[in-house]
Amino acid sequence: MKNKNNHKLNEVVNIIAGDRHRTNLLRNAEQKTIAFLVQRIPGWLTSDMLTAIGFSGNLIILASFVLARFQNINYLLFGVLGFAISWFGDSLDGRLAYYRNKQRKWYGFALDITVDWIGVAVIGFGFILYVSGFSKLLGFFFVILYGWEMLTAMLRYKISDKYSIDSGILGPTEVRIVISLFLITEVLFKHSILLLIGIACVILFISNIIEMVRLLKMANEKDRELREEENNK
Repeated sequence: MKNKNNHKLNEVVNIIAGDRHRTNLLRNAEQKTIAFLVQRIPGWLTSDMLTAIGFSGNLIILASFVLARFQNINYLLFGVLGFAISWFGDSLDGRLAYYRNKQRKWYGFALDITVDWIGVAVIGFGFILYVSGFSKLLGFFFVILYGWEMLTAMLRYKISDKYSIDSGILGPTEVRIVISLFLITEVLFKHSILLLIGIACVILFISNIIEMVRLLKMANEKDRELREEENNK
């Protein structure tokens, strides 16, 4: 029975993979978890509803920053819940569509990118409200750097026709976990989030530079192939 269940789970993993190429550290465990969950989502719950649920998680994170700033720092822990809700909706919306064979490739792509960008901006805005002085620039830089990563993912899709939401071994799930740990650490050690977000910005900047170089090499190779095709006509 266990082998049969594992075989069924692996089948669902292959179905929900769609056209995404995953390289993130937690991809195997994450894909199996998503495959387990999509089989249990009630029929009335649609992909668009899951997208809305995921976005509501970002609003909870915003609220946690605001409440922590003006009420009590312990409210930051609600941000951890917000990231969990964000993961649930954002990770399952498109995968549910593939599982039900109701995928809308370009609609889903456009909606996913738009909502993700707005969600990152909302979280960054919450951080800016929480901190004071020049520390607000960290939130601004983080939003810019994460937006750069999203832009790289779209360009990679255009050039290679392979859609990947990951930057090496780091994907949205790993980022959510890391920032959740930042929030917990901030509750225990106030102002530690400034150093942690600063380190995250540096890592994200280096990662973006590496991915940009890879993207340019890929684009150059694509141009070379196109020139060869033109010359052979």
